[in-house]
Amino acid sequence: MTSAWSCGGTLKVWTCLFSVAVFRTLCIPDNEVNLLDSRSVMGDLGWIANPKNGWEEIGEVDENYAPIHTYQVCKVMEQNQNNWLQTNLIVREGAQRVFVKLQFTLRDCNSLPGGVGTCKETFNMYYYESNDEEGRNVRESQYSKVDTIAADESFTELDLGDRVMKLNTEMRELGPLTRKGFYLAFQDLGACIALVSVRVFYKRCPLVVKNLAQFQNTITGSDSTQLLEVAGSCVNNSVAEDLPRMHCSAEGEWLVPIGKCVCQVGFEELNGSCQECRMGFYRSELQNPICSKCPPHSFTGVLGSTSCSCEDSYYKTDSDPPNMACTRPPSAPRNAISNVNETSVFLEWAVPEETGGRKDIRYHILCRKISVDSQRYEECDSAVRFLPERSGLRKNSVMVVDLLAHTNYTFEVEAVNDVSELTNADRQFVSLNVTTNQAAPSPVSVVRKENSRRNSISLSWQNPDRPNGIILEYEIKYFEKNQDTSYTIIKSKQTEILADALKPSSVYIFQIRARTSAGYGGFSRRFEFETSPYLVGVSSDHSQVPIMAVGITVAVILLALVTGFLLSGRRCGYSKAKQDPDEEKMHFHNGHIKFPGVHTYVDPHTYEDPNLAVQEFTQEIDVSCITIERVIGAGEVSVSISQAGYSEQQRRDFLGEASIMGQFDHPNIIHLEGVVTKSKPVMILTEFMENGSLDTFLKKNDGQFTVIQLVGMLRGMASGMRYLSDMGYVHRDLAARNILVNSNLVCKVSDFGLSRVLEDDAEAVYTTRGGKIPIRWTAPEAIAFRKFTSASDVWSYGIVMWEVLSYGERPYWEMSNQDVIKAVEDSYRLPGPMDCPAALYHLMMDCWQKERNSRPKFEEIVSLLDKLIRNPSSLKALVNSSHRVSNLVEPGTGTVDSSLYASLGLRESSRYQSVGQWLEDIKMGRYNELFVETGYTSVEVVAHMTLEDLRRVGVNLAGHQKKILNSIQEMRKQHETQMEMTDEH
Repeated sequence: MTSAWSCGGTLKVWTCLFSVAVFRTLCIPDNEVNLLDSRSVMGDLGWIANPKNGWEEIGEVDENYAPIHTYQVCKVMEQNQNNWLQTNLIVREGAQRVFVKLQFTLRDCNSLPGGVGTCKETFNMYYYESNDEEGRNVRESQYSKVDTIAADESFTELDLGDRVMKLNTEMRELGPLTRKGFYLAFQDLGACIALVSVRVFYKRCPLVVKNLAQFQNTITGSDSTQLLEVAGSCVNNSVAEDLPRMHCSAEGEWLVPIGKCVCQVGFEELNGSCQECRMGFYRSELQNPICSKCPPHSFTGVLGSTSCSCEDSYYKTDSDPPNMACTRPPSAPRNAISNVNETSVFLEWAVPEETGGRKDIRYHILCRKISVDSQRYEECDSAVRFLPERSGLRKNSVMVVDLLAHTNYTFEVEAVNDVSELTNADRQFVSLNVTTNQAAPSPVSVVRKENSRRNSISLSWQNPDRPNGIILEYEIKYFEKNQDTSYTIIKSKQTEILADALKPSSVYIFQIRARTSAGYGGFSRRFEFETSPYLVGVSSDHSQVPIMAVGITVAVILLALVTGFLLSGRRCGYSKAKQDPDEEKMHFHNGHIKFPGVHTYVDPHTYEDPNLAVQEFTQEIDVSCITIERVIGAGEVSVSISQAGYSEQQRRDFLGEASIMGQFDHPNIIHLEGVVTKSKPVMILTEFMENGSLDTFLKKNDGQFTVIQLVGMLRGMASGMRYLSDMGYVHRDLAARNILVNSNLVCKVSDFGLSRVLEDDAEAVYTTRGGKIPIRWTAPEAIAFRKFTSASDVWSYGIVMWEVLSYGERPYWEMSNQDVIKAVEDSYRLPGPMDCPAALYHLMMDCWQKERNSRPKFEEIVSLLDKLIRNPSSLKALVNSSHRVSNLVEPGTGTVDSSLYASLGLRESSRYQSVGQWLEDIKMGRYNELFVETGYTSVEVVAHMTLEDLRRVGVNLAGHQKKILNSIQEMRKQHETQMEMTDEH
């Protein structure tokens, strides 16, 4: 072989051998699109060299015998080199920014023979934009220079023998491009170089499917920092929940996804695509991520269902949610009872045994009476009133008033719910037959003035609308207007009277009531009548007229006083204007003796006119100062408004509670702001309690308070009750529902509707005249004998303590009232709540002493709670499970009462037939499917569950965890008790 540099051809061959040895086919990323790749062209590249003897195209094959093309130039032995190589037009295909990747080899000038002074180790790259092929004829000066390209690695003569020459790779960026295409040009100024590969490409964000949305191939922007927002299109039975979008970066990467597609109803997403719901499953809302199993008593037999159909005899309303079980109408109400009070009947019943699976049970009342003529039942007339209403009752009781005396009635109480109208089934009702008693007559409604003189008024009136028997006499009460503290009463067997000894030109108030053998009815409304004025004769001596008038006036006044005195003696105290000094003093103080320095409660019901109590103990507020902005719920309102259509008695009862509250001033007693009585509707305004009633507040915040916080609430209630007790006042209805909570967790006693006053004797009691008693909160002596004392309030306070420590649990759970009465009489007491401090439970048990004198006083309760608060460590000892279950043991027997288990909903573990039955009994049926899916399918397995097990199942609410663990603890203890009893036998 000749010398290495005797001819250019030899050098070119060496370069080709090198390029073949090092070339390998490379994979192109999917975010790059080639516009030109010299390695992939099968024939000649067709590039133009200028001058023609400059750059030369050499064809070779790689190790896989695939053809490759290289352009080489090595004019290092010649002076003044300017060799150009121009590509064909490269169409940019919409790309505004392209990349050029070069692979080349270059000879080290120092390795060449001496005397080569023009050798270079660089070459230049240019480009020219064009819309057609004319760009090939442009002049050199029209090209734009991209860069001067230098080699990182150059080879020598020794490298040629060892074939270890390295390829240089350089990449440059072009843009922004605006025309159809562009030409590339490479300029050699005297280097020994082989251009092995030229690849021109642009970047794009490739086709992708994300969140069920497809994003098309997207060419990147012209700026290296630009993000292109691209809208996607939903695929595969999906719809856009929010317009899906992503951003294409300059490097061809998808970034910042926004929005998404979701499977349309009847489909669910599985493995990135939407598939039809299986048979027995449905999906009706886009918000639900997966198909749901058909709810109870419903089915679907096709794929892709959007709803489930109800089984026979089961129904749904249009407003029922899709995941709600199909339901049925309720069965008839149970255990209906009646309580007749003269011409009123109180009806009460238990909820139906079968509710149909719904909570929207309502009751309708049908009233019939026996017709006097036909002895058949006929509909009650419109005069009969139902309180609160006749149809659509939500509560299971109603008061029926304004019935006829000594009349047979039948009442049908029908239970319905929202699906009752969807079935043709027979009505589900319970019947009660009652006979009304003799009753006092209704108030006289029409009174007329027949005649009026200077000193008398004659009146007549009509019999009451409902005499309810034979009228024996009438009682007429009258007094001078605005002087109602002194009045006169006359009795008459006729429907007319003459009231005499009156003042001339004065307005008098008259009220009339009738009496039968059943007693007096209520007084009529107030009727106002005025006596005639003075009649003064005409005289020529005008100076005598005033003297005569004064004389007549004095005579009339004296006559009235004498007549009043005589009438007072004859009528046995019916006139309160003239009484002995002690009675007069009592009258002056409205019937109550007040001792200096002692604040004693005054019962407003003892006032002859309750309005006087309202005036004395409350503050009237102008209705113009009140704006009702919104209704915020019972137990939270600061304005209580009387119902429309109320009677005078109802108005008095409504304001009676205000008269009670107005006497109290204590931080733990609800504060009365004032009343509105001079306009309708009548209103009672109290302070606003942001957190509403205590029982609801505790349920909403189950497990969220520390023990000290709970004790602080209990201490506030006890302090308020101590204040009431010191005033000689019995609440009678102390319960968590009647405690209000403000934003600072201060608890205040409220609701004085059932309350009554105690006498001066500390052991005095009040005997009720009938009516409902809150059995679960009431002391046994108050239930049995209707005797209420501060000691009975202490019993109720113990129940409130239990409610607080159990976060609003219902006392005695699902036991009926009769079962509660029997259990308490048999010495059963509520078990300690979950995690209840032993000190607090001992205090509860003290409050529930059967002997009322053994119960602590409120003063002692406050003192004990103060000590516990000052010493928090005393609250660490908790009631153990054996102590809690021991309350279910019958006295003297040592055996567990099965009837108590059934009424409490705490069956022995052996009685549970399934986990589902157990969960339903403790009101946790919502977790049944989760228990089954995670393998807890038997009661024996459930009995060994821990808190961690519950969390794995999916029970995450702290209150629900406590309730389930409490029940599991009970089951364990019951099982142990049964085993011990078995061993003894």
